[in-house]
Amino acid sequence: MKHTLFQIAGIGTTMLLATAAHGQKTTQQSPNVVFILADDIGYGDFSCNGSKTIHTPNVDRLAKQGVRFTDAHTVASTSTPSRYSLLTGEYSWRRPDTGVAAGDAGMIIRPEQPTMADLFQTAGYKTGVIGKWHLGLGDKTGTQNWNGYITPGLKDIGFDYSYIMAATGDRVPCVFVENQRVVNLDPNDPISVSYKKPFAGEPLGKTHPELLTVQKPSLNHGHNQAIVNGISRIGYMKGGKQALWKDENIGDSITHKAVQFIENSSAEPFFLYFATNDVHVPRVPHPRFVGKSGMGPRGDALLEFDWSVSEIIRALEEKGVLENTLIVLTSDNGPVVDDGYADQAVQLLGEHRPWGPFRGGKYSSFEAGTRVPLIVSWADEIKPKVSNALVSQVDFYASMAALLKQTLPTGAAPDSQNQLKALMGKDKKGREYVMEHAGSLAVSDGTWKYIAPRNGSGYSKLTNIETGASKEPQLYNLKKDLGEQKNIAKENPKKVAAMQKIIADEKAKSKR
Repeated sequence: MKHTLFQIAGIGTTMLLATAAHGQKTTQQSPNVVFILADDIGYGDFSCNGSKTIHTPNVDRLAKQGVRFTDAHTVASTSTPSRYSLLTGEYSWRRPDTGVAAGDAGMIIRPEQPTMADLFQTAGYKTGVIGKWHLGLGDKTGTQNWNGYITPGLKDIGFDYSYIMAATGDRVPCVFVENQRVVNLDPNDPISVSYKKPFAGEPLGKTHPELLTVQKPSLNHGHNQAIVNGISRIGYMKGGKQALWKDENIGDSITHKAVQFIENSSAEPFFLYFATNDVHVPRVPHPRFVGKSGMGPRGDALLEFDWSVSEIIRALEEKGVLENTLIVLTSDNGPVVDDGYADQAVQLLGEHRPWGPFRGGKYSSFEAGTRVPLIVSWADEIKPKVSNALVSQVDFYASMAALLKQTLPTGAAPDSQNQLKALMGKDKKGREYVMEHAGSLAVSDGTWKYIAPRNGSGYSKLTNIETGASKEPQLYNLKKDLGEQKNIAKENPKKVAAMQKIIADEKAKSKR
């Protein structure tokens, strides 16, 4: 690992352990840190954020005992780039290779890059990543050895332990990878993966729709290739039958591994990056949750996510470390209702508004694309409150460095700011501005929101989401027009120019 990149500055990891009785509090000098990253969950999907149509009591519990943010943002409105920025502290739009990753993409975070996991590992923490990854594996696209040790891998970027989905739920290979090896792989049934051409003899969703017994793709979405568990995916795959996940068990599998990691690591400080898959398509919640929300698979998946949160809390309580654990709960981007499968999510949505009071959603430059739920809870240190501070996920890296009293090396986390006071609820303002990307750049200072012009349709017929694309500059006053309904760019040329300068200055940093 890259331990020499970091200079330890004063945080000890010596621990004073209480008797390890079940549920008895453990005292340790360094706080544990758990990141719970939801997938495609919108600001309005939690009851603590005002939803009257869904009940998420365990998320609400964290909100009641921590800081619940109203103006927190991802860097991008899609999965791969937002996760890249969270873990590296760098704006994903600075690199051309951080778009939504194929299932056989090479590692987007390169081994030579410092990561937030490196930060914790160097400070003496045990580090783990569990759940959806979607940031590539191996050296180059299409060259992974799915039947052996996959390298480079997550151990090369700071994680001691990993149990991950190879990519994401709607892309092959549909297998778990534990410590860089496919789980339950039968060597006599090797895996082959292609994103270029199908394998002879393997049925596809578009040619064998009668085999789609669990879910069928929406029209023209492209989820009509390899069939796994009665669902067609993006990409082609053959072999590995024993290793294939069962979609209804994904939530249970990754939650069990997360709980196990906590149980095995509680005698020392630990950092856990727990990324769930629940609300991302294809949505196949466990039978325990089917029909419970009244909103079909998407609503049921929200309840399953809340259950996963409860299991994390329970594990921390039982090991006696909940009070000394900093929990960050957020989402990778805004919501989408129909994202490629005919699961009746649109028809059964009813009065539920996953995007809350905002316009747009996943893939969009409007607020609902990147304004996401964020809760920060730490019973020993944080007083409950609602914060309107402007915060960005790109700042988690530098803020965790401040928490650990570490000095980052030159070049690490170049866009990350120390916003620890804001995250702890002690600073009401937060950032001067946040940068967002969804086809074009946007900037918001909490009051004024500017979206740079770009070509493209302003509305996606595939997802029924307003993209925010326009050939004209867009400016909105969020204090007066939270739903971004009235473009006032022409009436405010000086403000437009000021926002354009911010973007130009940020772009110029990439050339240095």
